[in-house]
Amino acid sequence: MDRRIIANEEWLWGWDPTPGIVSVWAEANGRAVVWRRDPQTGVLVREQARFRPWLVLDRIDDLPGLAHRELDGPGALRYFLSAEDGTALASAICRARGVRHLRELGQESVLSLPPEEQYLVATGRTYFRDLSFSHLRRMQFDLETTGLSPEDSRIFLIAVRDPDGNTEVLEGPDEADLIRRLVAKVQAVDPDVIENHNLQGFDLPFLDHRASVLRVPLALGRIGAPGLRQRPGRRRVRYVVPGRELIDTLDAVLRYDFAARDLPGHGLKEVARHLGIAKTDRENIPGDRIFTVYQTDPDRVRRYAASDVEEVAELARMMGGAAFALATMAPRRYERLADAGAATGVIDPLLVRAYLRSGMALPSHRSGDGTAHTGAALHLFASGVARRIVKADVASLYPSLMRAYRIGPERDHLGVLLAIVDQLVERRLAAKAAARAAPPGSSAQHTHEALSAAMKLVVNSAYGYLAAGDGLTRFADVHAANEVTRRGRETLGLMCSELAARGVTLLEADTDGVYFSVPESWTEVDERRVVSEVNALLPPLVQLEFDGRYAAMLSHEPKNYALLTYDGKLLLRGVAFRSSRAEPFGEAFLKVSIARLLVGDVAGVREAYLTTVDSLRRRELTTYAVSSRVRLTKTPERYLETRVSRRELAYEAMLASGRTAWSIGDKVRVYRVNGGSAGVVEDGLDPRDYDGEHYARLLRETFAARLARAFEPDDFAAVFADPGQMSLFGRSIASISTVLTQHDT
Repeated sequence: MDRRIIANEEWLWGWDPTPGIVSVWAEANGRAVVWRRDPQTGVLVREQARFRPWLVLDRIDDLPGLAHRELDGPGALRYFLSAEDGTALASAICRARGVRHLRELGQESVLSLPPEEQYLVATGRTYFRDLSFSHLRRMQFDLETTGLSPEDSRIFLIAVRDPDGNTEVLEGPDEADLIRRLVAKVQAVDPDVIENHNLQGFDLPFLDHRASVLRVPLALGRIGAPGLRQRPGRRRVRYVVPGRELIDTLDAVLRYDFAARDLPGHGLKEVARHLGIAKTDRENIPGDRIFTVYQTDPDRVRRYAASDVEEVAELARMMGGAAFALATMAPRRYERLADAGAATGVIDPLLVRAYLRSGMALPSHRSGDGTAHTGAALHLFASGVARRIVKADVASLYPSLMRAYRIGPERDHLGVLLAIVDQLVERRLAAKAAARAAPPGSSAQHTHEALSAAMKLVVNSAYGYLAAGDGLTRFADVHAANEVTRRGRETLGLMCSELAARGVTLLEADTDGVYFSVPESWTEVDERRVVSEVNALLPPLVQLEFDGRYAAMLSHEPKNYALLTYDGKLLLRGVAFRSSRAEPFGEAFLKVSIARLLVGDVAGVREAYLTTVDSLRRRELTTYAVSSRVRLTKTPERYLETRVSRRELAYEAMLASGRTAWSIGDKVRVYRVNGGSAGVVEDGLDPRDYDGEHYARLLRETFAARLARAFEPDDFAAVFADPGQMSLFGRSIASISTVLTQHDT
């Protein structure tokens, strides 16, 4: 095989074919432990390994006597140092440079990775070779506690789902014994992976604190002393244990929603309902009521907790495949890839491994030269209501342009980034084809779909890696990034002009694709033909694909629109129509009114508005329906310091309800009480004391206003006129129709 092809393969996949690695634990003293699961038998094997801890420096003139190897090429990080003991090596460098820790030298002077990554980069090994996701032994556990703070609350119940799918509820008044039973369960079933939703944000910190207070050895790892270790994470401190990967499904949900933007929220219950994995008879208990309910109806809480771990298991199966597939490529622990950003968390380790494998010096992180980054094109050609809609998708526009015009970082002298993107695009097409050919619902289908999703994630992050400013990535190059966006604007302009020349009405266009309306006489065959014709005019490797057709569209603002499918399904996109902080009554009104608007039923829109106004004024809607969900960002002390100059609804609601203690990050539902005060929604209570007039105004000024572009101004005023202030000479609703307004671009 051609050496260049071999190198490209190694850059993406590593070079050591060792199968079945499910966890790696390494120490700075050069000792590593590797756990492998045999792909055929499922038997777990533990191996001891030795490696030489290493790092890369920009200079060694002040380090006489330290063994080193000078790397080739012009990169600033060019001196490769290794030793039997990494701690001693780091200490020698710190003493010579007059610092306490290597990180004080800065990324421009040193590359120093965690021990596991040093081991994986040096050996060319990766996780999960020859394994599918179903090979992993995965365990889920969920704590139920008397409160949110481990300082003054305790664990009273733990739901556990073992790798074979059996669910057990551990409970009892002795908290210490409860923790011991959890530890014994983990040791007995010996999972490769432990999962839960918000595992890193709640369960592990709470468990760690309670075990420490009660002096219970938290022996959750496969080796080493009891206790959880900590490492920095992207959003918070992460907990780790030797030999097991700790996976927080919240990371997968956040990654998914960053791309899809269609989740109603990120909590387990919301996501499970949205994805259809929640059972119809699933117990639902508000978080702050769980312990209270347990005291009178423990069976209900047991069912609730069991459903939690069952949903987590299914959620991890559905969404965990991307991180699993990334771990077969990037030299990082599986759990770290699960919460890593695709640019710095996946692409950078691949580049580092490739350069060191090739014996080449690495560029250091450096700030830009002051050149501004030019953004992407985003066009809103028309707003209002359009019919017969087509979505043409531009598949990975920026990576495609990088490939077509060979635009890569100037300092990537090996061309690794483009080589990786080339491979990923080709292999993603193969994975997509394999997924389509696999039996529906099979392990093979899920494996290929996960691999395709992981590859798409990395490919689409290649431009972000290139464009990252302020030295955020090693190969950042604003000039190359600007050339990509210039080509992107040029290509998007060509697309739009050629589509318009073929008789369509352009609505919205950006780097993801184009929405347009077609003439009434067109069939789906005509729609597909036009997309195919325009695709043939685009640069090589750039693909315009027919991505869907819809009966109607409400175009509100760029990236904020509603679509009605031909079978009557309503799709809402953008924060104008979907927000976790919006009052439920407003979102319910939007769903009803927009569905009627898009079928031309203006009278139905008026009816939905009048019905909602009347329900608000009569207080027929629940208090929950008018409340908004807020996250508290100030401590009680901080708020009281600023209260004289500025009063805020959320904190006034807390104080009015008698709550004088809360924590930053707490989420509560608050509302405006009749008379101007504020209230907190309490579980099981529905006082209906909200300010109906306030919410009637909010309905018109905030929610109905999102339909304004569908009407002429006078018509909008008529449709949403206050029922108590109707003009004798107002417009007839039956005579009002929707409009589509063209914009200059």
